[in-house]
Amino acid sequence: MTTLASTPLLRWDIFCAVIDNFGDIGICWRLSRQLATEHGINVRLWVDDLASFKKICALVDTAKTEQQLNNVIIRQWPADTDWAAEQVADVVIEALACTIPLAYQQAMAQQPSQPLWLNLEYLSAEAWIEGCHALPSPQPHLPLNKYFFFPGFTAASGGLLQEASLQQQAGEFIADNTAQQAFWTALGVTDSTGYRQKISLFAYDHPQLDTLLASWQAGAEPVLCLVPEGVLAQQLTGLYPALGDNNTITLGALTITILPFMAQDNYDKLLWACDINFVRGEDSVIRAHWAAKPFIWQIYRQSEHTHLDKLNAFMQRYCAQMSAEMAQAVQQYWLAWNTDTPLAESWQKFSALLPQIADYNQQWRAELTANGDLASNLVHFVEKKFIMRRNFS
Repeated sequence: MTTLASTPLLRWDIFCAVIDNFGDIGICWRLSRQLATEHGINVRLWVDDLASFKKICALVDTAKTEQQLNNVIIRQWPADTDWAAEQVADVVIEALACTIPLAYQQAMAQQPSQPLWLNLEYLSAEAWIEGCHALPSPQPHLPLNKYFFFPGFTAASGGLLQEASLQQQAGEFIADNTAQQAFWTALGVTDSTGYRQKISLFAYDHPQLDTLLASWQAGAEPVLCLVPEGVLAQQLTGLYPALGDNNTITLGALTITILPFMAQDNYDKLLWACDINFVRGEDSVIRAHWAAKPFIWQIYRQSEHTHLDKLNAFMQRYCAQMSAEMAQAVQQYWLAWNTDTPLAESWQKFSALLPQIADYNQQWRAELTANGDLASNLVHFVEKKFIMRRNFS
């Protein structure tokens, strides 16, 4: 049966301002694709930085102000857009702390049937979001309500982005040695089976990075560290100038390879194919949850160390069912990775428990999946609001 929210008459606008290069557009692009492909929704994605968008989706044409990919209409969001000439959508999502242009807001207020305006917030594990999730916020300058929608880790939140077939795809890829070998070969790694551990290292720079690399170099087993291009790759090239010549260097037991920034689907495969995943920001950490491999999250640093409050809130939820030994090792290493602490000693304790952490993450993934996925939860919320409007009109 076709739902109200999935009818062609209901149109969604998603506004994305690219702040952190890839995290914002990564979330918005995944959400837009899933709404269009799994829920049949007419989605228009407004993006102010098509060049960053192209990094994760090579089909994006940066010269076009409008294009359609994966059933999503992509619109460039320049400062001089004539918003009076644009048709206002039925559902408007203000994503990740961006601000919808005032002229568009004014047009929303003038509609005979006002759009449903949602503020899609950043991911947080803090307890207070559950009390604010899905609540309206009356706007002081216009007769409009804006509803807060919080992604999160409990059933009282909006859940996390996850496509319906993602875990099946991951399982099939992990079980298919031929597919994995083809993936490694395409990345230029011809000897992938020769490493005891393969580690993806997607992170911001770290002042104590050399202490971690030294422990990997001195190990008894060969380690392959794969670093997507970005600020950490630049730091590594500064430490080891030879990386700038061929993107690969071997130091004792450690081989470091710099990878070109990859499309989202290939990044998922990298997480599935590696034994340990370092991730940063929001988009990659969500994908690390679904990969269910041992992972380390580097949260975006904020002034006065407020990011550590958010990190601690997450670790309390994530580690709640761990043994005391595992919880201590995870929290000690995660805190070191998110501060300026030397990394070698806490890494030894963390890495000694990798099999147990991997088992635990399978359980953690199942718990998160039970909360429903963010796109579906958004659709259900919109359906309820429009049904209420129809019943009371």
